[in-house]
Amino acid sequence: MAPGSITEEEEFPSKISGFILAKASSKFVYQLNERTNSMTTILDNFQRAEKIGEGTYGIVYKARSNATGQDVALKKIRLEGETEGVPSTAIREISLLKNLKHKNVVQLFDVVISGNNLYMIFEYLNMDLKKLMDKKKDVFTPQLIKSYMHQILDALGFCHTNRILHRDLKPQNLLVDTAGKIKLADFGLARAFNVPMRAYTHEVVTLWYRAPEILLGTKFYSTGVDIWSLGCIFSEMIMRRSLFPGDSEIDQLYRIFRTLSTPDETKWPGVTQLPDFKAKFPKWEATNMPQPITEHEAHELIMSMLCYDPNLRISAKDALQHAYFRNVQHVDHVALPVDPNAGSASRLTRLV
Repeated sequence: MAPGSITEEEEFPSKISGFILAKASSKFVYQLNERTNSMTTILDNFQRAEKIGEGTYGIVYKARSNATGQDVALKKIRLEGETEGVPSTAIREISLLKNLKHKNVVQLFDVVISGNNLYMIFEYLNMDLKKLMDKKKDVFTPQLIKSYMHQILDALGFCHTNRILHRDLKPQNLLVDTAGKIKLADFGLARAFNVPMRAYTHEVVTLWYRAPEILLGTKFYSTGVDIWSLGCIFSEMIMRRSLFPGDSEIDQLYRIFRTLSTPDETKWPGVTQLPDFKAKFPKWEATNMPQPITEHEAHELIMSMLCYDPNLRISAKDALQHAYFRNVQHVDHVALPVDPNAGSASRLTRLV
C-alpha cells in the first residue's frame, strides 16, 4: 500500500454509533448491535417541532429533548428495504462525523433506526448562512465576516489535516447561531482522500462554488476544491451577492474566465490537458471584481483562494496566518432574524 493511502475499511469504519456496518451483495447494510430494545426509547426522548429542511435523501426536523429542553436537528432518512440499504451519502456522513470532533464542525450525537427510517441526531443551530445572507444582509460587518472566515478556515484546516474533503461547501451548508458561531455541516458528499491523489467523481460541489479544475473535467483533485468554494463564499459575504452565479457548467466557466481571465499554460501549467479544456475558449483578460473589495488584505486573501493552479492555491492552514486575520476578534452576539416557530409548544408533535 502506498504511503498515506486509505483503505475502504478506514474510510467506512466497521462500527458506527452502536451499529455494525456490513457489506452484503455490494450494498452497505446496517445490522443492529445490542440496541434493538433501545431504539424507540431514544426517539421517545424527543418531540418534533418543525421541518427545517429537505434534501434528496431525507427531511431535517427541529426537535426538542423532553429531558433537557435542548433543541436538536433530526435528519430522517427513509430506508427503501434491504436491496437498497442506507444511502451512500448517509454512510459517508456517519463514518466521517463519528470521529470528526471540532468546535466548528456540526456534532453528530447519535444514529437511530426506527422502522424503515434512519435518524441522525445533530446539534441544532439557528439557521444556515444562505438564509442569513438573504434575510439580513446588514448583519455582515467586516468584523463578523472576519470572525466567520477564521472559524470556517479553522474547521476546514482540521478536516484537511485529517484527510477529509468536504466537497460541497456552500452557504447552505454553513450553520450559524446567535452566539457568533459558524459550523461546517452536511458531509454527505465528503470523503477521505489519499496521498498521492486518486481519481474522484467530478459531480460534486454546487455549481456556483465549483472549482475550475472540476468544471474542466479533472478526476484528480484535492483540498483546493474546498478552498475555492470558500473563496467564493468569502466574496459573497463582502459583496452581498454571488460571485459566479452560473446557470450551466459552460456559463459557470465563462463567468470565472471573464473575471479572472481565460487560463493558459503560463497561469496554470497543465490546464490545456484537462479533459474539457477547449482551445477555442474565448480569450478574456482579467477584470475587477463585480463589486470592488476595498479592504486590501481581504482582496488579497480572496485572490489567493481563487488561484487557478490548485497547487498554488493557498491552504486553510496558511490562510489562517494571512495578514487579513491580524486583528481578528470573535463576535459573540449576532442578531439573527426571529424564528416565527420558536417557543411554540403547540407545534410540538410525537416523533414516532
